[in-house]
Amino acid sequence: MSVPLNNQWKTLDRDLGRLSQVELATQYVARPLVGIVISLIFLVAAGVGSMLFFDEQRSLIIVIAAIFGGYMALNIGANDVANNMGPAVGANALTMGGAILIAAAAESAGALLAGGDVVSTISKSIIDPTSIADSEIFIWAMMAALISSALWVNLATFFGAPVSTTHSVVGGVMGAGIAAAGFSAVNWPTMSKIAASWVISPMLGGVIAALFLAFIKRHIIYQEDKIAASRLWVPVLIAIMAAAFASYLALKGLKRVIQIDLQTALLIGLGTGLLFYTLSRPAIRKQSEGLENRNKSLKILFTIPLIFSAALLSFAHGANDVANAVGPLAAIVHAMEFGDAATKVSIPIWVMVIGAFGISFGLFLFGPKLIRMVGSQITKLNSIRAFCVSLSAAITVIVASWAGLPVSSTHIAVGAIFGVGFYREYEAERRVRKKLAIGRPGQFMAPEERKRRKLVRRSHFMTIIAAWVITVPAAAALSGIIFLILNMLFV
Repeated sequence: MSVPLNNQWKTLDRDLGRLSQVELATQYVARPLVGIVISLIFLVAAGVGSMLFFDEQRSLIIVIAAIFGGYMALNIGANDVANNMGPAVGANALTMGGAILIAAAAESAGALLAGGDVVSTISKSIIDPTSIADSEIFIWAMMAALISSALWVNLATFFGAPVSTTHSVVGGVMGAGIAAAGFSAVNWPTMSKIAASWVISPMLGGVIAALFLAFIKRHIIYQEDKIAASRLWVPVLIAIMAAAFASYLALKGLKRVIQIDLQTALLIGLGTGLLFYTLSRPAIRKQSEGLENRNKSLKILFTIPLIFSAALLSFAHGANDVANAVGPLAAIVHAMEFGDAATKVSIPIWVMVIGAFGISFGLFLFGPKLIRMVGSQITKLNSIRAFCVSLSAAITVIVASWAGLPVSSTHIAVGAIFGVGFYREYEAERRVRKKLAIGRPGQFMAPEERKRRKLVRRSHFMTIIAAWVITVPAAAALSGIIFLILNMLFV
């Protein structure tokens, strides 16, 4: 007996459905495995490549250090770069693929072209190098710092918490130093400055971002003719952005080429800002022609500046933070070559290449998780809000440099996102109270419902704050334990 044709197609559809589900499940399982396999290949390549620069007697330690330096770079790419690209992706100014490509290119260029050729191996003078005079002990202390900081950032990424890789390295160096030479080896005044930056830098980033958003709302969004207001003020904001990034890059990103003081960096920023104001006025006027007089049109004018700011943040991050991955590795290489522990050492180009490629691979393979979290799961971002976040990050770094505070780009960027979100809550509540005051309560939900519908996710807020607070002590404790193990096995 033949089966009716329509039943055959139903059977086939069910089979194809099952096949489709199997393919989806296979892709879901295979994707993490592919990332892990590619990462392992990169780490093996880093270890094997390092053998070309040392003889067989010293190569094993260098190979191990190169592998863990690459591992740290992968984790920086997976965790830290999300702060630069997350707002642009959350605002739909960039797709995930576009953000990853731009960030990978900008991070690598920043690390290789403008990355400092001299790095503080004791991580901003956390440990007195004279307290660890024995080069062998120093090597294993740096190895412990490298391993512990990489493991901590890896763990934070797994739980979806954007943490400071700078503070992870600081904690790792401090813990290894304490285990090697006791508490007296730690430079506690410097540590107190870093602890102060935990509070100051995110708060400062949040306040600056909120002030820019308030300015844009008052002078553009709430104006009757929004397009005319945009033509007046958007070029000014682009000029401020250009000035901030030019000063930031001059101050932080050009150490390899020339040393620039803060005053000179600000003058460079001023000249760049005036140039971009002159260029952007006719461009914004032309772009705004034909746009409707509504808020959605305004977001178009901020999209291109937002993309440029995200790329510049990534370039500056690659230039400035590559040392977090390769600083301890460079210290180990120096100690193996010269037999002493130096406060500052030059970074060999092959070490810088490991850092640059590791950050790019980490971003490409594991970055999307944190990019989504930073960009869309803390508070809702659009091009205007994300622009305020990026602009705040650059300005806050300059202010902190002027004040002499060691700050974290992660803390600043995430603090700016929280600042934008909390300002939105304040603004929404203020509008509700204003309407209630003039006698129109029927349009609004009950106060209990308003409290429930917050514009910033409190669960993410508490998770991130907790991760920030425990980063240095956790990395330090882990580093101390790893150093004691390494000391027992090899010293």
